[in-house]
Amino acid sequence: MYADNTLTPKEVSRLCALGTLARGAMPYGELASTIRHFMDRVQGPSLDVMGTSLEFLKYEGLVQAAAPDQGEDTRLTITDSGRAELELLLTTNIRPGATDINKLIVALKFRFLHLLDGTARQAQVDALIDATEVELARLADLRGHHTGDGGYLLMWLDHEIDTLEARVNWLGTLDSKLN
Repeated sequence: MYADNTLTPKEVSRLCALGTLARGAMPYGELASTIRHFMDRVQGPSLDVMGTSLEFLKYEGLVQAAAPDQGEDTRLTITDSGRAELELLLTTNIRPGATDINKLIVALKFRFLHLLDGTARQAQVDALIDATEVELARLADLRGHHTGDGGYLLMWLDHEIDTLEARVNWLGTLDSKLN
């Protein structure tokens, strides 16, 4: 984890693996394929998030084989230590900025948000609202600075600001439903 309590790219795949297994046991090969599919579809293929091997998660005691080793057909399950690690990863901060890795982290938070207790779930939605509002303020400031410029920057900024405002409203609705 970075010093600001945000995920490194490798921890993102770890979050995906543990969250997927928290939903139920899965064969090793299927788990690897599921992780790769989700992350590639949200962010696109990236070497940055090629994460820790599933073998390393087994070595750390975060996952275990449900039965004797059968290669790629071995069903993996999450351990109690893995559940604790999953909760830690799910409750990390989000770095400012609209990066591909942030988009993936937010998608994973929403994919596994239901695995957190009510208080932690509420805190994560509040953190997402805060992060979106910071991004909105940053772009509004940029727009204000370039009001007199020609070109299409203002049109693009207006579109981005509208998108962020809609996200804040959507998150506010979700926040109300969780209360």
